Amino acid sequence: MMSAMRVVVAPDKYAGTLSAVEAAEAIATGWQRQAPGDELIRCPMADGGPGFVDVLHSALGGELVAGTVRGPLGQPVPAGVLIADGTAYVESAQACGLHLVPPAERDPERTTTYGVGELIAVALDAGVDRIVVGLGGSATNDAGAGMWAALGAAADGDLAAGSRGLEGVTSVDLAPARARIRATDLVVASDVDNPLLGMFGATNVYGPQKGLADERKPAVDGILDAFVVAALGSTPAERRLADAPGAGAAGGLGFGLLVLGGTRTSGIDLVAEAVGLADQAGRSDLVLTGEGAYDFSSRSGKVVYGVAEIAGRAIRPCVVLAGQVDVGAREMRAMGVESAYSVVDLVGRDAAFAEPATSLAALAQRVARTWSR
Repeated sequence: MMSAMRVVVAPDKYAGTLSAVEAAEAIATGWQRQAPGDELIRCPMADGGPGFVDVLHSALGGELVAGTVRGPLGQPVPAGVLIADGTAYVESAQACGLHLVPPAERDPERTTTYGVGELIAVALDAGVDRIVVGLGGSATNDAGAGMWAALGAAADGDLAAGSRGLEGVTSVDLAPARARIRATDLVVASDVDNPLLGMFGATNVYGPQKGLADERKPAVDGILDAFVVAALGSTPAERRLADAPGAGAAGGLGFGLLVLGGTRTSGIDLVAEAVGLADQAGRSDLVLTGEGAYDFSSRSGKVVYGVAEIAGRAIRPCVVLAGQVDVGAREMRAMGVESAYSVVDLVGRDAAFAEPATSLAALAQRVARTWSR
């Protein structure tokens, strides 16, 4: 008789359908239908973007401090800060996420990160020693100017009106915002390592998916370039934070946080440490992960790639259960993945979206036939 397996279930969210916590539960449920004797270790993951606080709350416990902040278009939106062991965790997407803007209204020239600053203020008011801000999935492209404004910064322009409000700004007073943050350890957990400006910067790489027209990219990048000069100065030494890895994360919110004294870390690494993923992988036989679309972008600081790296260091096979798989066998093995399976291929696109948890559970049950002993 074959012995039972110990399986780590460490998926990301399935964007638009399931949170990471829901996905982990669906995978575990389906797997145990096929292999009821296996031990399933649920470790839902995040990379700093949507779901960051949900995943950390599941792993760390702590207290959720709820509030209402200004959304990307100025509308009130509910949000929460997680307080755990003297650290506050802020999910920027709760205040400026792309999901908060209807597709027809997406315009990163007018969306703001002001609400992120309000969430940071909530964390500061809680008296914590450390604030971790997760970045990713934003609708914004304002270099963190709105966040600065919420923390007390001022300028000869409107910092809270998106990148359009930054045009023509010649002076920025960051002293009040820096004073509020000074006594707090600020950590920037980002899902990408892009700089703020240029060909690989926030505007050119991520602007179009937020609604920015291609012909506007040079102008908007130029506005942010001039804004950096107004805020920091024109010498290479003064501008260096605009070129730092992660400065372009969340439409330049990474830059804004670095300017306030933040230090950058990988979002996936931070979450992996919080949930003890390396230890769990080392004590298991198999690691499962997944996301909505497993494609070439999965290599850019995303959960699936990060989980596969951790599984590889533990010398454990990693298998992906995705909504859709758009990479070939050679490419997935280059990412450290043994096999990848698609919900859409199993049940069809309509069923995958209509009943995401049921469909993902069905895929997990099917995969268990191959991978469980």
